[in-house]
Amino acid sequence: MERDAQRKLQDRSSASALHRTHPARLSRQVSRQARPRAARDQQKAAPGRLSALSTSKNKETPMDSQISTVAFIGLGVMGHPMAGHLARAGLSVRVYNRTATKAEAWAAEHGGSHHPTPREAAQGADLVLVCVGNDDDVRQVTTGEQGALSGMAEGSLLVDHTTASAELALELDDACRERGIGFIDAPVSGGQQGAENAALTVMCGGSEADFARAEVILGYYAKAVTLMGPPGSGQLTKMVNQICIAGLVQGLAEGLHFAEQAGLDQQRVIDVISKGAAGSWQMENRHGTMIADEYEHGFAVDWMRKDLGICLEQARRLQARLPVTALVDQFYADVQAMGGGRWDTSSLLRRLRAVGHR
Repeated sequence: MERDAQRKLQDRSSASALHRTHPARLSRQVSRQARPRAARDQQKAAPGRLSALSTSKNKETPMDSQISTVAFIGLGVMGHPMAGHLARAGLSVRVYNRTATKAEAWAAEHGGSHHPTPREAAQGADLVLVCVGNDDDVRQVTTGEQGALSGMAEGSLLVDHTTASAELALELDDACRERGIGFIDAPVSGGQQGAENAALTVMCGGSEADFARAEVILGYYAKAVTLMGPPGSGQLTKMVNQICIAGLVQGLAEGLHFAEQAGLDQQRVIDVISKGAAGSWQMENRHGTMIADEYEHGFAVDWMRKDLGICLEQARRLQARLPVTALVDQFYADVQAMGGGRWDTSSLLRRLRAVGHR
């Protein structure tokens, strides 16, 4: 199965490259910012604008005129606020969480309904959204015995927000198309803060028709929603995101460590260099807690290692070289060995301080 999925991913990547070389062969490229709230409300009030057909794999997926009922599977630090934004937007939200008490608490807070299995949560939903931990978790809640797909109707749509492998995205796309269900792989960036503030960036893979259906709904918790290409493209784009972050965080940790060892005022250093080419989101949002040696403010090391493992495995398949990413992954393994699996990713600085004091 893994070999088949890898071959499909390579075939689709080749097709995507062909389209880039010959733009006339590619239908309209979709990449747009999430609409402002007023525009979202206007589109919600005009259901006809959401109508279309998906013809992926020679199987049409009829589209409902309007998405009014959604299911959200996975209510962790990301899923809980994301589902909350949908409820506040006036959608009927059905939820499932492996720890049932979290689903019950969410429903009590937001007025939606909670259900004992993904299948029951998905029943009657126009759109099912998944945000869980890893590939195996996604399979359990989608294609498992009580998975969401067994409760979804033909013509509905599945969106997976989990950061997972591109091979899993192709696997899910196949499973959905066999049932006449649309699919979008849509990992997100922005962390818990972005989820709470409806400021996530969503990277999507799928057909234009399916993307058009999902876009307005995803916009309720995102500042940008972009179709990157066919199924699997969202996950590949998220890998690029994590590769870039790994190098940035290590560079910031080394810079702060160097400033400290040189006897410089670290805050004044950041105040100066953040206004130049060295500036980044990580520098702006994490330097203060790093200087204070506080690492409870962002994405956990355990999850970053999971993501980097996906990146490195995909790089092996693509014969792409990621020497810095591989090195930073080992640095995060050191942090885990220090008991820092739940520390946030900026804890690379604590590792450097510990090494320097040996």
